[in-house]
Amino acid sequence: MITLEDLKTNRDTQITVVCIAFFLIAFPLYFSIAASGVSGVAGTRGVGDYQINGNLTYVQLTDGIEYIADGDTLMIDNLHTDAIDDAEDLNIVGVRVLMSYGEDEEAQGLSCTPLTQGQAAADTISGTAMHAGFNGTADGQNNGGSGNHEVVVEWFNSSMVGAEVSGLSESEIISQIDSMGAGLGAYSAEIGVSAEAGNAPGPGCSRSDNGEEVTFSVELIVFDYSIAPVFNEDEL
Repeated sequence: MITLEDLKTNRDTQITVVCIAFFLIAFPLYFSIAASGVSGVAGTRGVGDYQINGNLTYVQLTDGIEYIADGDTLMIDNLHTDAIDDAEDLNIVGVRVLMSYGEDEEAQGLSCTPLTQGQAAADTISGTAMHAGFNGTADGQNNGGSGNHEVVVEWFNSSMVGAEVSGLSESEIISQIDSMGAGLGAYSAEIGVSAEAGNAPGPGCSRSDNGEEVTFSVELIVFDYSIAPVFNEDEL
């Protein structure tokens, strides 16, 4: 037991007390900083093992429903992040265009019956998303009924979402998951329809398909993240 007299006169006792006080303060502070992704130390940690946590969210730029004739293309432009409140504070890492559609094909003729009118043919709906040199295209089909698909364009390393990363510094990780403002600015999209009419086997019955009604949404992809060092017991 350390007495007040020991603390005043015994040098070894004084050193012991100072060491205990140091560790009581330093250890909790160290682990608190190391385990957090606070901005005060963000980007300053060196090569090591890191856990990347975060969520992908979506902010709508526009949406709508349009009938697009066979062979035509719907242009969706005049989209800009200026329309989004505090867009400069968002880590915008991509854009996506969501599309859904049905089947507009019809059978015509007096002799058309369920047995003679045949079946609808699949139509192809194509979508393109564009922003500042980043662009992507994807096609989908209704297969004679309904369908949906999306176009996704990204300018970050999506494989790091929720992953544990080794051999990189924190700043190197940030350079791969933070857009650094690359998501700000103008956006545009295109949706095209190539319609096909099926065959009607019965005489006096034909099929036609002039286009499709497409429901669409253009959305920004936002990644909110934190980076925390990973420690194992051997390192402590």
